[in-house]
Amino acid sequence: MPRPRVLALALVILSTTALVTAKDMALISNKSNHVQAMAMPDLIKICRGQTNRWADGKPVSFITRDPAAPDMRLVLDKIYAVPKDQLKALIDSANHGRTDHPAILVLDSDEAVVKKVESTPGAVGLVDVYSISSGVTILRLGSKLPLEPGYPLHGN
Repeated sequence: MPRPRVLALALVILSTTALVTAKDMALISNKSNHVQAMAMPDLIKICRGQTNRWADGKPVSFITRDPAAPDMRLVLDKIYAVPKDQLKALIDSANHGRTDHPAILVLDSDEAVVKKVESTPGAVGLVDVYSISSGVTILRLGSKLPLEPGYPLHGN
């Protein structure tokens, strides 16, 4: 009889682990950007370095944590849609020739991403929704804000 208990305990541990690693991501922007919402295809172009400038001429930079990190799987799957081993080449290619204003900047923490977006005109970034500060603008993705039903970067 101990086997069903062990199995039940294992299922509880696995489901709890999955919930801990799943994040709700928020699309944030530098306050000087005039963008209030973005369609998912436009976000994908920015995240892949395929959009160089905003409509007002400011250079676009995408700032994020390492999309290959385990807790960033949502970004890897929904935005990049490439295997982890191809991600570095994609980022290097997007940044080629843009040393003064990189297309994609990868930082070590959500807090560092928020601060960099806050201080970089033209920047947007993806962070855990609970890392947002008042120094950035939260953008709608499609017509949804983070934590609203149907938001495309919901972690669960």
